[in-house]
Amino acid sequence: MQKKKEIFLMIFLGIILLALNYNFLDYKLENFLSDSDASATVERIIDGDTVVAGNETIRLLGINTPEKKEFYYGEAKEFLSEKILNKTIIIKFGKDKKDRYGRTLAYIFLGPENVNLETVKNGFANYYFPSGKDKYYNSFKNAWSECIKDEINLCKKSEDKCAECIELKSLDIAEQKIILENKCNFQCELTNWEIKDEGRKKFVFPKFVLDSNAEVGIIIGNKTDTSEELFWKNEEYVWTRTGDTLFLRDENGGLVLWGSY
Repeated sequence: MQKKKEIFLMIFLGIILLALNYNFLDYKLENFLSDSDASATVERIIDGDTVVAGNETIRLLGINTPEKKEFYYGEAKEFLSEKILNKTIIIKFGKDKKDRYGRTLAYIFLGPENVNLETVKNGFANYYFPSGKDKYYNSFKNAWSECIKDEINLCKKSEDKCAECIELKSLDIAEQKIILENKCNFQCELTNWEIKDEGRKKFVFPKFVLDSNAEVGIIIGNKTDTSEELFWKNEEYVWTRTGDTLFLRDENGGLVLWGSY
């Protein structure tokens, strides 16, 4: 009788161990699959950096394209549509799988081609790495530099005479302040010029003239604008400590200058 009890106990323990081990393996398999590349067919293009594929909304990593009513919004969306709409893509995940809106974050490949990267090369997006630099960062920054060299779309240089006058003198991350300088011997009207980070944060100059050989500071705050200092209102911060890029454009969207850190 005792021997039968021992055999029964051993069988019972074996079943428990097998069940535990199965759950463990199942958990490992699930995580392995979630970290692997996936494929899906693109069903809809939302805008230049967001698509729907496999019933998932995917935000393309490494790029930021213009928003509605901004220059090249429509062109960026059309470029992406011509590239991948109704086509099967490979989805490669970054270190963060979802953003705060619940969208999947991924690099999209069409065969060997990195579609996100191609969007930058063709001047429909700036590079954008809010969570920090990853293995693709250098190739995206180089693509942007080539785009600047070729002056394609968003990379097209401003034709305003003051584009050669305005310089970025300082970008203080700790103080969240930038200083622009007019190095020319004539005044520059900056009304409706805009400063933008890699993402969506944007400062549009009010009616403003920068005197010759003068400086102006733009700082995060809610004070009243003065001739020496302008305030980027309603933002807690703009310039991230993990790295960011400043883009200055004239009122027609022409690129005046850019600088990254």
